[in-house]
Amino acid sequence: MTQAPQDIKNINPEAMQALVGQLRVWALELGFSQIGVADIDLSHAEPGLEAWLAAGFHGSMHYMQSHGLKRARPAELVPGTLRVITARMDYLPRQSAEDWQAIEWQGLRDPQRAQLSIYARGRDYHKVLRARLQKLAERLSQAVGPVGYRVFTDSAPVLEVELASRSGIGWRGKHTLTLHRDAGSMFFLGEIYVDLPLPLSEAVSAHCGQCTACLDVCPTGAIVGPQRVDARRCVSYLTIEHEGPIPLDLRPLIGNRIYGCDDCQLICPWNKFAQKSTVVDFDPRPELQAPSLLQLWTWDEADFLRRTEGSAIRRIGHQRWQRNLAVASGNALAKAEHAALRQALVEQLPKASDLLAEHIHWALAQTPA
Repeated sequence: MTQAPQDIKNINPEAMQALVGQLRVWALELGFSQIGVADIDLSHAEPGLEAWLAAGFHGSMHYMQSHGLKRARPAELVPGTLRVITARMDYLPRQSAEDWQAIEWQGLRDPQRAQLSIYARGRDYHKVLRARLQKLAERLSQAVGPVGYRVFTDSAPVLEVELASRSGIGWRGKHTLTLHRDAGSMFFLGEIYVDLPLPLSEAVSAHCGQCTACLDVCPTGAIVGPQRVDARRCVSYLTIEHEGPIPLDLRPLIGNRIYGCDDCQLICPWNKFAQKSTVVDFDPRPELQAPSLLQLWTWDEADFLRRTEGSAIRRIGHQRWQRNLAVASGNALAKAEHAALRQALVEQLPKASDLLAEHIHWALAQTPA
């Protein structure tokens, strides 16, 4: 990070507050819904991070451990950092129906349907937020002179939810996601590490109360306690981050979820206030809106790469995509016989990798109870 000149750092408090107000205006113009400013002292979060890692809850995400406490120490990640500008961007698609939660639950009850997390149906959020955060940071530099900064969106050792909570974006829900009283949790987070002593935003209090809906609804019991998730059981981890075979005991619990899981958000009472996005990038691609398992199974690798270009889904690769589909297909076959789906699985076996073949054989062994 290039250091900001000393005179910039000494802008009077009133001017600094006005600058944050101007940042909010620019952020809204760029499609963000809210910004805040967080301090960089996250030391009280370190014991929780260490305990989570010690419990092995990060699974095979070894990068979580290799970065260690750097996640809780912004000035170690980016030397010179004095503040973190946090931002949220709503991603509920613009055309979502008012009863969007009910529609999603209906999709989860249809075993022949392939269920993907809502956030993944449009453009890759990493690309969308990073580009807009960069523009916001550039406007800041243009306004006050050279500013040292770096932008992040779920792509570095950053305690995003902690920073969001510190800066008034919301509070950490029991499912570990950030919750906002007027927007639920259907939004992405992004950060700009800056070397300006911007005035801090006021944190908000938590409003989960005695509610345990997210803990109770988790299909695999991955939310092992309030604000504590064992990633090794989480459907999002299993279908996206995990590279190997999906544990046998968890396969039936995954249902028809082939990429991520929204259950804890769908059940959350605060998401009745979820805001629709103003960004066209998060509109769902037609082929990912409500596809059947059979439709997606027919994609060969070339189809997969073409249809997921610019999508977050592409990062898991075709093999994991098919592995996930095989598990969901097995769960569908356990509900009712589907000759075409069974035949499609059989036809893939001769060219399947060992990993995929094992999941296909498991799927074919499932029969209606």
